[in-house]
Amino acid sequence: MRLKKSFALAMMLGSLLPAAHAEKVLHVAFNAPETGFDPAKVSDVYSAAVIEHIYDPLLTFDYLARPVKVIPNVTTAMPTVSADGLTYTFHLKKGIYFAPDPAFKGKKRELTAADYVYSIKRLSDPAVASPLSDTFTGKLVGLGDLVKKAAKGKFDYDTPIDGVKALDRYTLQLKFKQPFPSLPFVLAGSWVEAQAREVIDAYGDNSNAHPVGTGPYMLKDWKPGNSISLVRNPNFRQETFHYTAGTDAKDQKIAREMNGKRYPQIDRIEVAVIQEEQPTWLAFKSGELDVLSGNPSIPQPLIREVLRMDPSNPARAELKSEYRDRGIQLSRSLEEGVTFYAFNMKDPMVGGYGKDRIALRRAISMAFNNAETIRDIRRNQAVQMQYIIPPNVSGHNPNFRGAYPFNPPLANALLDQAGYKIGADGYRHQPDGKPLTVDYLTGPTAIDKQWNEYWQKAFDRIKVRVNFRVMQWNEQVKALRDCKYGLVGGAWSADYPDGDNFTQLLYGPNTGGSNYSCYQSSRYDRLYEQSRVLPDGPERNRLYDEMNKVVMGDTPWMFSDVRYVNGIAQPWVRGFKVHPNFNAIWRFLDVQK
Repeated sequence: MRLKKSFALAMMLGSLLPAAHAEKVLHVAFNAPETGFDPAKVSDVYSAAVIEHIYDPLLTFDYLARPVKVIPNVTTAMPTVSADGLTYTFHLKKGIYFAPDPAFKGKKRELTAADYVYSIKRLSDPAVASPLSDTFTGKLVGLGDLVKKAAKGKFDYDTPIDGVKALDRYTLQLKFKQPFPSLPFVLAGSWVEAQAREVIDAYGDNSNAHPVGTGPYMLKDWKPGNSISLVRNPNFRQETFHYTAGTDAKDQKIAREMNGKRYPQIDRIEVAVIQEEQPTWLAFKSGELDVLSGNPSIPQPLIREVLRMDPSNPARAELKSEYRDRGIQLSRSLEEGVTFYAFNMKDPMVGGYGKDRIALRRAISMAFNNAETIRDIRRNQAVQMQYIIPPNVSGHNPNFRGAYPFNPPLANALLDQAGYKIGADGYRHQPDGKPLTVDYLTGPTAIDKQWNEYWQKAFDRIKVRVNFRVMQWNEQVKALRDCKYGLVGGAWSADYPDGDNFTQLLYGPNTGGSNYSCYQSSRYDRLYEQSRVLPDGPERNRLYDEMNKVVMGDTPWMFSDVRYVNGIAQPWVRGFKVHPNFNAIWRFLDVQK
């Protein structure tokens, strides 16, 4: 009886406390496990979503602006650029501090230009084995030489180089060998974050579990593959929301809701890993989750339950009345991203550059019915991918047709011609007569099994055996980096809205990182190296067309689709708008239950 009275009294007192004292908690979910929170060691969107909230890049994206605009983050202004476009100078704001951590031995640690020097060099340290190592290694003056010396010993962080240096405590200078026009976009993404050297020294190989940054949040608890808890960084600088909204009514509403409030508004973020779509949706419907806005958004099997769609135009959709009447919010856009199927070019079955292997990859591509999966699995909330660079990203060519058409008879004829004969067992064998089984890497969820059914039909159409090898996503990432798989589904969402962010996915030196196919083409690489020093324009677009033709010829990818993102939020969420380049938008939100 005493316990009940005490609880009731506590509840009554809690209701009388000023609203400012109530802790604001945002409940969100991932639909696949994260891999860790060291910015130099990870490249998956789930880890990057957390990293964005813990660390600070030099620049950032304007939350409301479309097309996306880059603005200062920890710098006093956008960088000054030399006349030749090779040297960038950044001036950091003073009084920005890292979150408290034992590595700082009780002292308050200020962010300095030297932290960015260290972090940029660390991406290129061979011992770190960063999937983002190509970001600066061959581009910054002197950095490549440091990497070469590290091959004979330890990477020397203390050797000064002209490419990246602190001119003083708050001034950072980057000097490139060639123009790097997409640099502002790169620096606004989740790739180049400020890390403190003493933190990395303190935690060593366990840095993925001990992220310490200057961003608005810090890691409180992490149960890998299960849950993540973020709490407000007590050392975070004083900032307020200050949006400039244009003519869009929804943007104006967000500006009214958020302008003048302290940034961020949320005190604690609780992330649950819920891989199955049905439990995710039930958690949102019951109010246990506040937002579904990307990974995951509205589960695709339930699209027709939630949205009223125009069957002739997937771009047009709205919430059904039962959800609209509850105050549920919808924010949707065509994703600045692509989905594809990557063939491992080093795999003994599907890899290689001989005519027979190219024929096999093309036949597999022509045996899969993309239109069927867009209709049945995507619920028409996707369009066929035709170009490495998706729509709404600079460099996209809407007139290019890069996807192989669905044509099983032609696929079978191609295999016959290439020597893949059907044996007495009813399945095709390799041209040398050895057995042929394609290794297909897949996940354990219900939606994975649904995709596998369509893939089984595709392989049956051409009489090729397939082995579905089930792995969790974080295990798949390791297999991709080690080039130990046959065929796998992949996706890439834009870190920044520029074609370079997508064309680099097939650049040879990025094997082991973002180059999932382990693709090596001297012709493609040469075209890419020419393109990345050019600004957006006709000259670069011509190179992009040539690169797409090379990829069509070698077929390291089967083009899949470009999805619509259907983000939804509860009525009590403020500031909600899906963003094409942030991996998560939690820090821009407020909850007022």
